[in-house]
Amino acid sequence: MSSQPPPLTQPTTTTSSPDMYTTSSAFFEALFSAGVSHVFVNLGSDHPSIIEAMVRGKNDPANFPRIITCPNEMVAMSMADGYARLTGQPQAVIVHVDVGTQGLGAAVHNSSAGRAPVLVFAGISPITIEGELRGSRTEYIHWIQDVPDQKQIVGQYCRYAAELKTGVNVKQMVNRALQFAKSQPQGPVYLCGSREVMEMEIPKYELNQAHWKPVELGALSKGAVQEMAGALAGAKKPLVVTGYAGRNHAIPQALVELANTVKGLRVLDTGGSDMCFPADHPGWLGLRFGNDQSVAEADVILVLDCDVPWIPTQIKPNKEARIFHVDVDPLKQVMPVFYLEAEARYRADPLTAVEQLTEKLKTDQELKKQLEGEEREKRWKELQAQHRQKLEEIAERAKPLENGEYGTGHLCRRLRALCPEDTVWAIEAVTNTLFVHDNLQPTLPGSWINCGGGGLGWSGGGALGIKLATEVEAKAKGGKGKFVVQIVGDGTFLFSVPGSVYWISKRYGIPVLTIVLNNKGWNAPRRSLLLVHPDGLGSKASNEDINIEFNPSPDYAGIAKAAAGGDLFAARVDNTADLDRVLKEAIAAVEGGQSAVVDCKVVMGS
Repeated sequence: MSSQPPPLTQPTTTTSSPDMYTTSSAFFEALFSAGVSHVFVNLGSDHPSIIEAMVRGKNDPANFPRIITCPNEMVAMSMADGYARLTGQPQAVIVHVDVGTQGLGAAVHNSSAGRAPVLVFAGISPITIEGELRGSRTEYIHWIQDVPDQKQIVGQYCRYAAELKTGVNVKQMVNRALQFAKSQPQGPVYLCGSREVMEMEIPKYELNQAHWKPVELGALSKGAVQEMAGALAGAKKPLVVTGYAGRNHAIPQALVELANTVKGLRVLDTGGSDMCFPADHPGWLGLRFGNDQSVAEADVILVLDCDVPWIPTQIKPNKEARIFHVDVDPLKQVMPVFYLEAEARYRADPLTAVEQLTEKLKTDQELKKQLEGEEREKRWKELQAQHRQKLEEIAERAKPLENGEYGTGHLCRRLRALCPEDTVWAIEAVTNTLFVHDNLQPTLPGSWINCGGGGLGWSGGGALGIKLATEVEAKAKGGKGKFVVQIVGDGTFLFSVPGSVYWISKRYGIPVLTIVLNNKGWNAPRRSLLLVHPDGLGSKASNEDINIEFNPSPDYAGIAKAAAGGDLFAARVDNTADLDRVLKEAIAAVEGGQSAVVDCKVVMGS
């Protein structure tokens, strides 16, 4: 028997012809046809055919997704994530084999926890060694990067993960993945394929995109509507707790309609991922992470599309309270431990459910009677008074110190006053998040975006993706993209890989304003420590002793300016005397097309 390998069917030295149609060609066609307008890439030895397809795509840019080079994988995925959160349209990321997949890191967690639809593609090491197929191994690293099951690196975070094993059904595989990404609960999906598979020449073909829509959620049953509407109408202290509902930009107004119908209804956001309810409505309770007195006071609670409505070790509902749970994922199927003591739970579209409840309350004569009268008007006036008092207390707490030092609250009030009214805020303020939300007081749908996960560093790429999305949407209407502000803690700024973020910002002309909340380190670990060991040794130790202090403080704005090749507005401000001037200069720079980073020294606790 011959020991020689079989003859080459597609030699590795074959040069592609201009009209060659490969799996990679079809892959990009499938993405574009499905609505993916941008692909954020970090390329490697697994991507020869991908690169060939990209070069061909430049000849027909109107029918090919725009390619954005990203020198870091987490930044790439965070950009796709931010773009998808604002628009609802999934975007794509291409990374390099197992190591690039690992480089995605916390961004995959954020996309999963924050329900952002993103398609990730990575090559895998070639599956042939002796030149049997075009794409066979040609480099030393192809042996080193050959792992048993690359999908497992991110599989538990993905709605779907699969390997492309042939090119002839690549479009079906891409669309199947996108169906998962776009179906609720939305999230990341992962595809991988060897060089040989991606190099395959295949016949051209098309899919009917109308046959590849995501799963559509249904409405509440009539019985569920009757039960919940009746409970809300009869409640003395009704409460809605939500988290992600505002991803649908129609939800805030729908909740306003419900709150105007059930006078006395209050709305609490315990996710901070999206703007779910406007701060100028009397029912606004703001953002609190699972610990607000309204939870204990309420006699009827509607949990609407929310992961953590309350933290039982911090606060619990009244034992007599009636609790209903309406969610796209009421069982939280990827959380090993989760439960709510609700009397009923429903998988339904949040907007449809809210509209059903409001319609029932407005049209059912018996329920209408319960919602009318002097008692209701009294509750409405009390709610308005409580809202005014809440805003006054927030303003009082945000006042700067007499020596000119200021906290996050005052800083955000000045930002709100100086930035355009329709600014989009990309927030990753960690321990300062509540101060940020209280004082920005967002009112416009889609104007507040937080990653919704725990993988710090999202906001650098996230803000770029959001800004890019606003530019694309505005260009289609002949306008200009919205002003985007990233507010980020100092430790989290370092996690965001600013060396890549501000290079991309400069390279592609994506100007954003970054506000770094400089409180000399990571303060979240101290809070976690005190919640468990309030009187422990660590409670008396300094931040340096418990290894969370940044001293000396890095030159955050200088890092960004260096990454942008010097073309970036960089400043630091530590007193109110200079604050407005510096912020105005930074805003003007961004409006002129240049990114700006302002390092703001903030005092703790305000």
